[in-house]
Amino acid sequence: MSVSPAATPATALEPLRADPSRAAVLLDIDGTLAPIVQHAADAHVPEATRALLIEIARRYRLVGCISGRRASTARQIVAIGTIAYIGNHGGELLRPGATRPELDPELAAWAPRVRAFATAAYTPALQRLRIRTEDKDTIAAFHWRGAPDDEAAHAAVQGIADAATAQGFAVHWGRKVLEVRPPVELHKGLGVAAILRDQAVSAAVYVGDDMTDLDAFRGLRELARKGELEHAVCVAVESDEAPVELTSEADLQIDGAAGVRGLLEALLQRD
Repeated sequence: MSVSPAATPATALEPLRADPSRAAVLLDIDGTLAPIVQHAADAHVPEATRALLIEIARRYRLVGCISGRRASTARQIVAIGTIAYIGNHGGELLRPGATRPELDPELAAWAPRVRAFATAAYTPALQRLRIRTEDKDTIAAFHWRGAPDDEAAHAAVQGIADAATAQGFAVHWGRKVLEVRPPVELHKGLGVAAILRDQAVSAAVYVGDDMTDLDAFRGLRELARKGELEHAVCVAVESDEAPVELTSEADLQIDGAAGVRGLLEALLQRD
């Protein structure tokens, strides 16, 4: 579908609002549902946003969150057990009500090596720079948001990236974060395909704010190109750190947390 740049959220979302029983609402978490915070462990979804999402989950066929975090962590942050979660950029699927995520076997085999690399890489020098690590099981993340010397911290993390690449890992940069990943195909487009597989869905929206969400946009549009979806709507959450590429590929642009709440409210509007 083609959405006019002047479209309102309600207009852009009309294909979903027309038949919620055949529509999917897919959202990133950090920077979309949950505000970006200095320490990743402090992230949470505001109650007003969460209440809207609960109501959407009652009305729409499928609601899912697609995150770079572990699926179980994503569920803890959103705190809604009746929706689906994709974790580790497409590597995990946690179905509604399930206690354990489904994990790609090839990805799981790399987990010990990723963890060993992260342990060896996290030196006292990095700690003095206030660089923080995050264990995502099959992915290791190094955060430097809030570091007193941003330039020095970034340079140190670049050294980690160079070492990881030399040892055969894949690396990915996000908003003040480096991820060290297994060298297997891993991106949110795979998560979009996994969460929509075997679902009776004709229209879907994806909402995100970062470079990793471009893969989700493209994955959603690929499903539409193949005829597996009739309508695909890609929404960019704008901020000072939002990549230009994301906004240029979006069907609709919304402004920060207030824009996300407005979008969720639009999904609940009845004509």
